[in-house]
Amino acid sequence: MRKFRGILISIMAGVLLLVLAGCGTSNAQDSSITIGSQGSDLQIWEHIAKSKQAKDAGLNINVKEITDGTQLNKATTEGQVDVNAFQSWAYYKAYNKENPNGKLAALGTTYLEPLGIYSKKFKKIDQIKDGSTVAIANNPANTSRGLELLQAAGLIKLKKDFGALGNLKDITSNPKHLKFKEIDDTTGPRVLNDVDVVLISNTVALDGGLHVLTDSIYHEKLDQSTKDNVNILAVASKDKNNSTYKKLVKLYHDKDIQSYIKKKYYGTKIEVNKPLSYLDD
Repeated sequence: MRKFRGILISIMAGVLLLVLAGCGTSNAQDSSITIGSQGSDLQIWEHIAKSKQAKDAGLNINVKEITDGTQLNKATTEGQVDVNAFQSWAYYKAYNKENPNGKLAALGTTYLEPLGIYSKKFKKIDQIKDGSTVAIANNPANTSRGLELLQAAGLIKLKKDFGALGNLKDITSNPKHLKFKEIDDTTGPRVLNDVDVVLISNTVALDGGLHVLTDSIYHEKLDQSTKDNVNILAVASKDKNNSTYKKLVKLYHDKDIQSYIKKKYYGTKIEVNKPLSYLDD
């Protein structure tokens, strides 16, 4: 009888160890992450969430749509979203400056989506007439980005210390006497018929059926002058060293994932696989 009890106890102990081991394996292989995003970025992460690569990395990705950038950042700092994918380095810096008690941290770089200058009235930059009206985004990061693009195109000049929070008051030369109309940056394609020139971000352009490399009359190039416009993955400051979240950066740059993105978005999302120090330089 004692021998039987001993065998029974041994069997039960073995079963318990197997159950515990199984639970441990499951947790190690299945890390759940909620990613907040919008527009074409949302579509990319929905694709990644279902990919073999995500499964192989042991990541269970849930994608949540929040269309307002400020609300998406707040949702991240408040824990409703673990990681967000939508913003440029400049937008991120501007947000942190304006929200010192709810700062974000960057996980890694993803891509550059060129900002474009569009027009239904002019086919070339040098055709833009004196007194033309230019529609430009009304949020700080995209306003400054748009002004820098106009300067690169030779239409205006900005003060020497122009920065990420620069605005229309920082224009030092406007030889064509351009007039500026500030708009919600998501409405760019809809106002193309109402103004002479519109600056439109690529995510918004794609949603409006526009291709920055073929439909714009001028657009950003990937170089040192545009590094502030490189997009990143962002988290709440407390999560900046989270090793599970950092797997998302590597996952985004997987060659098969990149092949999908390039084909899906016609090469308009230019991969930037750089250390964060590249953006800080």
